[in-house]
Amino acid sequence: MIACVQRVKRAAITVDSESIAGIGPGMLVLLGLGRGDTYAEGQRLIDKILRLRIFSDADDRMNLNLSQVQGELLLVSQFTLLGDTRRGNRPGFEQAMPPEEAQALYGQLCDYARNVFERVQFGRFGAHMQIELLNDGPVTFLLGYNPLPQKE
Repeated sequence: MIACVQRVKRAAITVDSESIAGIGPGMLVLLGLGRGDTYAEGQRLIDKILRLRIFSDADDRMNLNLSQVQGELLLVSQFTLLGDTRRGNRPGFEQAMPPEEAQALYGQLCDYARNVFERVQFGRFGAHMQIELLNDGPVTFLLGYNPLPQKE
């Protein structure tokens, strides 16, 4: 499981010319689910994201979390984070969770996020989405683990 966390001024998702989600200041989280990932791991990752102190305090230091700044969260499933580009020019997705499993786990994690944080919106699993964002900083972090075996 890997999450690309971006601090944003705003972010919005459109599917087939229809706006399906949008947030103001907060975090856009692109979430990649890998083979063998579990609900418990996802819960821990979401909790970590919500505690992540990446917003500026009065001294302009990254010292505040999402709740402390009254920010919003936009959670989007993105299997391409699991793409293996080490060989050739076409990514391989063998490490990505199969779509049916990923959809179920993503749905469970959306429910969990909704239960622990009230200002959250979601992407649409499996849809071709256009995501518009204004990264603030830019501030971007990768959380979780790299599921690909390392070259020796």
